[in-house]
Amino acid sequence: MAYRVTFIPGDGTGPEIAEATKRVLDATGVDFDWDVQEAGVDIMKEVGTPLPQSTIDSILENKIGIKGPITTPVGTGFRSVNVALRKVCNLYSCVRPCKYYDGVRTLYRDIDIVFVRENTEDLYAGIEFEADTPDNLRLIDFLKETNPEATFGEHCGISIKPISAEGSERIVRYAFDYARDNGRKKVTAVHKANIMKFTDGLFLATATEVAKDYPDIEFEERIVDNMCMQLVQKPELYDVIVLPNLYGDVLSDLGAGLVGGLGVAPGANIGSEAALFEPTHGSAPKYAGQNKVNPMAMMLSGVMMLKYLKEQEAADLMEGAIADIIREGKSVTYDMKADRNDPTALGTAEVATAIIARMKELGA
Repeated sequence: MAYRVTFIPGDGTGPEIAEATKRVLDATGVDFDWDVQEAGVDIMKEVGTPLPQSTIDSILENKIGIKGPITTPVGTGFRSVNVALRKVCNLYSCVRPCKYYDGVRTLYRDIDIVFVRENTEDLYAGIEFEADTPDNLRLIDFLKETNPEATFGEHCGISIKPISAEGSERIVRYAFDYARDNGRKKVTAVHKANIMKFTDGLFLATATEVAKDYPDIEFEERIVDNMCMQLVQKPELYDVIVLPNLYGDVLSDLGAGLVGGLGVAPGANIGSEAALFEPTHGSAPKYAGQNKVNPMAMMLSGVMMLKYLKEQEAADLMEGAIADIIREGKSVTYDMKADRNDPTALGTAEVATAIIARMKELGA
């Protein structure tokens, strides 16, 4: 039977890299039944929302999906479609591997770190109070009553940071299970518990307790600012890193930078009922329609999807072909060339063609 998979092209450059990825996934020999759905600024112009209910229903019904990047307006309008999808589909675990591939231009080598980010709580829960609104002023009055030492600026927006024991246990346990299932040896919990004792402190205490159930996996903790320095100085010491939502967002981009950038940074959002795979990078709308951008991050997200489906042979074939193309450095987009103006750089679609050809050589 074919796997019925929700396929969301996205907007900006999303449709181009999504189509390239779909072509490569189809060429692995795994049978897919693509359920094409829309999300983002383009569909918002037509139906008034960037996230139609039909798209949500498709993911919940099919229980697996892959999507291109989606544009989110900054500072105004709708909140992030990506965040909304994770919340409404309860995709509580964001998994972002940062792996070095030979041929990528970077100062680092032999890095293979997996960031496991809590997806539903923390500052990304979206509980905010706009400055000078009645609700905001009532909240400030309440906070001053309950904490006389609290101080606020004259015009102060407020965000609430919820972190629960239940959410923390769920994500930390996922990180340890991932480590055990994938032959990883260590889990590092990242926090700022020295300052935020009742939120990050709860996350750390929960992680420490969960770690007792996994005596075969080494456990350690790091304060987030120290973790940033450690990743730059000695990233080879780290394996699986589990973090609350905001730190996970920031540090996974740092990890992507270590291995060459967002062009090779895949991602997955996984819950108990569904999984959605997507590249870490944004939609780069200024390059839309130019057949120029690097599709490999979404393709590597497709590799993650194949592994999730237990199609390990197909996953190894696809990743091996991508790794070969990167190593050779000929059939890649401009951003992976030593000179970004190199006239031999290929377009998005042509990279997909080269990877498919390599898969055939490798035995697809």
